[in-house]
Amino acid sequence: QVHLSESGGGLVQAGGSLRLSCVASSMFEVYTLAWFRQSPGQEREFVAAISRTGERIQYADSVKGRFTISRVNGKDTVYLQMNNLKPEDTAVYYCATGVYIFSNLPPDFWGQGTQVTVTN
Repeated sequence: QVHLSESGGGLVQAGGSLRLSCVASSMFEVYTLAWFRQSPGQEREFVAAISRTGERIQYADSVKGRFTISRVNGKDTVYLQMNNLKPEDTAVYYCATGVYIFSNLPPDFWGQGTQVTVTN
């Protein structure tokens, strides 16, 4: 069992930045880590993923060039730096981990989510 805890969400104006953090309780280094998001009335969608070693990274087209995912294995932490935020980025952001995320299979474990709200 892996427990994930997100933080760093909040309210920001369009064009602003936020950095989300996610701390894992255990088995951190063996899994791919990812961020997903869900807006009201919408399905949960993939945002970004980073491999165990950090060598492979993938982004959703909607966030490419604006968001950066990174991980620090020694601190059991994964980050999502979000720049040039847009109102359409408003969502609950979830940290997730699993073995087959890059194969488009569902993660094995999820965090509780953190709210990001972007205003005009």
